[in-house]
Amino acid sequence: MRFLLDAEQRAFADSLHAMLTAADTPTVVRDWSRGDHASGRALWRRIAAAGVFGLAVPEEYEGLGQHPVELAVAFVELGRHAVPGPLVETVAAAVLLGEDRPAKRFLPQLAAGETLATVAAPTGYALDGDAATLHLAPTGEGLLLSPGPGPVRPCLDPARRLTPLAPGGELLTPGPPHADAVTWARLATAAQALGVGLALLDRTVAYVGQRTQFGVPIGSFQTVKHRLADAKIALEFARPLLFGAAISLHPADVAAAKLTACEAAYATARTALQLHGAIGYTAEYDLSLWLTKARALRTAWGTPGECRDAVLEGAG
Repeated sequence: MRFLLDAEQRAFADSLHAMLTAADTPTVVRDWSRGDHASGRALWRRIAAAGVFGLAVPEEYEGLGQHPVELAVAFVELGRHAVPGPLVETVAAAVLLGEDRPAKRFLPQLAAGETLATVAAPTGYALDGDAATLHLAPTGEGLLLSPGPGPVRPCLDPARRLTPLAPGGELLTPGPPHADAVTWARLATAAQALGVGLALLDRTVAYVGQRTQFGVPIGSFQTVKHRLADAKIALEFARPLLFGAAISLHPADVAAAKLTACEAAYATARTALQLHGAIGYTAEYDLSLWLTKARALRTAWGTPGECRDAVLEGAG
């Protein structure tokens, strides 16, 4: 089976790519890492105006209807440009808030980009709690609206600012959290990771074509070609798994896509770092914005081991 985007989906991806290229996202990422959210919020509103968050919100709550394939298309581009913020968490929040009363209260603002949502992980930490305006905490008793975040904790990716959420808060929905939220979050994470890997590969191919040793570009060396070819194959293998999972939305398919895309992005990051040499280790060099994100996404919304368990459980 071939998973090819149609003309409308390709045009959507191209429009996002053009918008994000013009937005100078490396500068936005560095502002966000320092806790300056002004440029990030401005970009967030533009992303929302393009309909990205509406792809996870039903039409009756002013969204575009739930379109997982188009959401995956969008998140590939968000990853390709290293857009900061609780992007995946906002998608998860849209699914968690699917009940009538919370949906009417929060989903229109999520779709419009007026609200940035974050969701506490099982570890108790939430991504970008200092920037988010809606803090959700899934617990055994139900979904809680947390009163706010605690102090920012350091993270491998400086643009992913982790904060604990304050205990207690308003009970929005009783009972166990919506299991589909994890599936949607893993799908968005997989797409974001694929975009990160593609950006790393593109930047590395350009770099090895410019850097010379022994009077020739290092990209002409057979070993370098093999490393880049391996990265390309891994990323292209992840692509149909991603869009196949977006079509089925089966938890095992999505877990397989997340595992494959994140491992491919992580392997590409290692190749990119090795082929860039010493400059790849410097925080001032833009490559670092994607290197750290590839590592962080690998364990976000499910470690490799957890995703493998989900695949095996679905196969059984």
